[in-house]
Amino acid sequence: MTELIVNKKKFIILPRKDYESMQKKAALKTRPEKTLSLADARGYSKALIRKWAKEKLR
Repeated sequence: MTELIVNKKKFIILPRKDYESMQKKAALKTRPEKTLSLADARGYSKALIRKWAKEKLR
């Protein structure tokens, strides 16, 4: 890890592998806003497909 100062602002340079592991940890901590059951997800996706199909026919 290397520290760099540009225009009185501090930046840290770290290897890509470390950066990607930090991103993965942060992503695993967040929870999705809306979790659907399998049946609900199927119904929701079918409704969206029907909606998009109607829009294409116009």
